[in-house]
Amino acid sequence: MKGIATLLRRHWGGLLLATLVILGLVLANWHTRELTQLLEWGDRIADLPVAIVAVVLLMAVLFTFALPGSLMLWVIAPFYPPVVSVVMLLIGSVAGAFGAHRFSHRVGKRWSPGKNAERVVALLEQRSDLLTQTALRVFPGFPHSFVNYAGGVLGLPLRTFLLAAVLGLTVKWGVYASAIHGAVEAIETGDALQPSTVLPLFVLAGLLLLGGVARRWVERRAGAGGES
Repeated sequence: MKGIATLLRRHWGGLLLATLVILGLVLANWHTRELTQLLEWGDRIADLPVAIVAVVLLMAVLFTFALPGSLMLWVIAPFYPPVVSVVMLLIGSVAGAFGAHRFSHRVGKRWSPGKNAERVVALLEQRSDLLTQTALRVFPGFPHSFVNYAGGVLGLPLRTFLLAAVLGLTVKWGVYASAIHGAVEAIETGDALQPSTVLPLFVLAGLLLLGGVARRWVERRAGAGGES
């Protein structure tokens, strides 16, 4: 089991990319009428103002308490245009980042981060400038909950912390929302994927690769720090 956990940790980027490819193949071969009916049902729910407010609030609450708020991406992106999706995702995730920063600042040393979270804390202890924080938000591989709680525990300045969240997550949510919405539109219309739809997928793959490189760099620095 330990070997499997190590394999998953080291090659998470490739596994995630493979999962996305497999998911795309499954969707492509799913009965079009059934999938279209499901999407139409989601569209009707998404048109309700209360649904918009509920999803954004739920995302903020999940991130505040270090729960997987990113799951709301799959509730938002398929049913709203990318610009609207990015705005909703930004409000939910940045509000959650603020809540997590405040909450973890009060918790302080009582927070017991895991090994991966400790690496993020160690990195932000050494470098917490705007560029570094923004990069952690953009690249997959650095869960937002780790960054949020590390920022609160270390007492990072809130202004820079939130600005980095806005800048980094605008890029990240923009790529994800465009990729997901484009794929859903292609399924609904029955058209082949267009260049405008495929491009975000290539950008996403690039972010996954860069995120893997960045994560290994952080792990090496943490290892070197532990040996010195």
